[in-house]
Amino acid sequence: MVRVLVVEDSPVVREFLLHVLGSDPEIEVVGMAVTGEEALEAVERIRPDIITMDVHMPKMNGFDTTRRIMETHPTPIIIVSGTLDVAETASVFRAIEAGALAVLPRPSGFGHPEHEQSAAEFVQTVKLMSEVKVVRRWPQLRPGKTLPAASLSAQIQRRTAQTESQLVAIGASTGGPPALRIILSGLPKDFPLPVLIVQHIAAGFTQGFAEWLAQSSSLPVQLSVHGQQVVPGRVYVAPDGFHMRVAGDGRIWLNTDEPENGLRPSVSYLFRSVAKAYGQSAIGVLLTGMGKDGALELKLMKEQGAVTIAQDKESSVIHGMPGEAIRLGGATYVLPPEKISTMLTTLVGGVCSEPSTESVRA
Repeated sequence: MVRVLVVEDSPVVREFLLHVLGSDPEIEVVGMAVTGEEALEAVERIRPDIITMDVHMPKMNGFDTTRRIMETHPTPIIIVSGTLDVAETASVFRAIEAGALAVLPRPSGFGHPEHEQSAAEFVQTVKLMSEVKVVRRWPQLRPGKTLPAASLSAQIQRRTAQTESQLVAIGASTGGPPALRIILSGLPKDFPLPVLIVQHIAAGFTQGFAEWLAQSSSLPVQLSVHGQQVVPGRVYVAPDGFHMRVAGDGRIWLNTDEPENGLRPSVSYLFRSVAKAYGQSAIGVLLTGMGKDGALELKLMKEQGAVTIAQDKESSVIHGMPGEAIRLGGATYVLPPEKISTMLTTLVGGVCSEPSTESVRA
């Protein structure tokens, strides 16, 4: 039985969520809180398996409440948003920074043609996320030391000029947004390669996600557009509901082919196109996430000569995707996000080659 605490200041929405969650026999709503202060008290008293969190509440808002919970009683938290306004959805990602696992739109109301589907997806996500083992976020935690570029560079042998990198492809799922933000914020404004990103995220939040990433990146971040030419030093995020691939001429193509691994956009779809179009001239990065999307294709990229990076277990919210890539032998390097940005900068700062076996950590 999944024990859920609902934090929501609107009585109408509280009752709606109670009905949606209560429709599943494997879920029990064990408490409801109206304010952040009530939520903190309830978490300590009830110890729920997972929390659905409103953003706008009197006194202590959802961001601060999430942060306090993660500092005191770490619990899986899902942010539930009732709006898809771009400015609003961008701000919602502050809660992801604070430690929330995911952001979801509120299910469609009774009588809406999509009510049953959206309610079922909402319930399924709550059940899946309840199984995630979250860790404490220490208050005023000092950021970990980033390995100096010179030290990291010493691990990298020289590549031939023919294998100079031309493109970076990144895939991520649960826990991906903060990891991506760390990586992009660590890249210099003159980073010379285009960066393509597939992030699994609820429909309606991708534009806000891109704008949130742009706030801390010196590189322009945008949703990709069908047929556009990639430009060095720009970041392209796959839009809602579209697979994204890149051709050898550097153009992005979007389509609505069948989902892969139950997902569209799929990391596997992007990585496979990158392996075919760019081969040894690509860099592939697979970050935290549930499942196996992109793992086999990261190995394919490595077999084609690309440099491949998987996020390490210690820094991953869920080590499913990168862990599977490591298990398959698809990762050239295994690193935390802050060292991934250093690695990317080092790789494009000169012509580099595959590392010796001593530099690979699996």
